[in-house]
Amino acid sequence: MAVYTKINKKEISYINKKFKIDKITSFKGIKQGIENTNYLLKSKKNKFILTIFEKRVSKKEIPFFMKLMDQLNNYKINCPKPIKNKNGDYLIKIKNKTACIVSFLNGKDKKSLSPKNCYEIGKMIAQMHLSTSKIRLYRKNSMGVKNLNPLLNSIKFKSKKFTNLEKFLKNNLQEIKKKWPEKLPKGIIHGDLFIDNIFFRNNKLSGIIDFYFAANDYFMYEIAICINALCFDKINSKFKINKLKIRNLIKGYEKIKKISAKEKKSLNILCRGAAMRYFLTRLYDYTNTPKTALIKIKDPREYYQKLIIHNNLKSYKDYLK
Repeated sequence: MAVYTKINKKEISYINKKFKIDKITSFKGIKQGIENTNYLLKSKKNKFILTIFEKRVSKKEIPFFMKLMDQLNNYKINCPKPIKNKNGDYLIKIKNKTACIVSFLNGKDKKSLSPKNCYEIGKMIAQMHLSTSKIRLYRKNSMGVKNLNPLLNSIKFKSKKFTNLEKFLKNNLQEIKKKWPEKLPKGIIHGDLFIDNIFFRNNKLSGIIDFYFAANDYFMYEIAICINALCFDKINSKFKINKLKIRNLIKGYEKIKKISAKEKKSLNILCRGAAMRYFLTRLYDYTNTPKTALIKIKDPREYYQKLIIHNNLKSYKDYLK
């Protein structure tokens, strides 16, 4: 979430005319995240989220996200539900950009997770994967490992001090692609389950948000993304892997859905690929985000550290003990 596109009362009036919802009386931009413009909309009785799609989201793929969230709600997965306008469509135009309104999910993200929280998240991910395996939608993962070369080539390594980093990235990406597993169990994954996309209420998991990187990919790749995003602790400026959190994440997942031996064998390379994906996107955003955007830039160095940690691990057991 972020604020690239500014709106005013004129756009709010347009929204009130388009939707059969309580009259919106106030709005506020949301800074967290880096992909789309988001506003919190309030009426006297309800709250909604307005998303204006920017940057990496392709217009033709937006209906996939709307249908996915709608159907996940039908399977009792707690996530925002897209609101249809008076014409029965999910999407409208705001300042010549595609936009949608979704229901407000109660709860908020936590600054840090306990091992117990990771166990509950593991269960939720497995429940979501079981649900998405029944949903007949398809979207290719535009940020999959095999599609990262153009992103790497678009990063501006502005000074000589980045020369070694560029070489490091190219060598790592080449090796990751070479070792990338084939024919693992797959389906629709969330693809971006960071701590700020997971909500808690009274210390209980209340749901997940921000499905705009959801795509068909390996279920175990989702676990790898979550290990990177949720199972490291920051001590001063250094990141350290937390194997107790990983054990609880996987234990919670396997309480609902078993992980195969082949998936477990692939964990290290999947974690390396997930770290590479976020290292590259953060590097790109760090060098390309306009200074006028109301946005909190995420530090790419975090994923440099995590990638090196994964490079020094090998087997599935290395992540647990």
